Amino acid sequence: MAIAGERTGALGLGDSSSDHRFMRPGPHSPLRLARPSRGLAAAERFWVDGLGLDVLWRAEPDDNAGHALLMVGWPQASWHLELVDDPDGATPPAPSDEDLLVLYLGGRLDDDLEQRLVGAGGTRVQARNPYW
Repeated sequence: MAIAGERTGALGLGDSSSDHRFMRPGPHSPLRLARPSRGLAAAERFWVDGLGLDVLWRAEPDDNAGHALLMVGWPQASWHLELVDDPDGATPPAPSDEDLLVLYLGGRLDDDLEQRLVGAGGTRVQARNPYW
């Protein structure tokens, strides 16, 4: 897990839970979910063309120490998804029934949206758990 932040004040060795000099995440703290991608173009097609997220930022390999990046999300949301290009597959795949990113859309999935997601490379799968 990576934690990004700026520390101010002196660093202590004791329990920081009572030390108000340390930052703590809150309900509106920005959240970045970073994932490797073996195909940024296909990922962009799914997340942007399919789900309707916006491209918030993009970097080519020359811009970012050899890694192409794509950040997608909704501009006013406190989260975004960072996809890091991994065309050679240096990161081992970790797909499993539990390796999911679940977006709650507030109701039943619209049939048109489902077709757009499938057309953008998505696959409809049966949820392993009834609460998804």
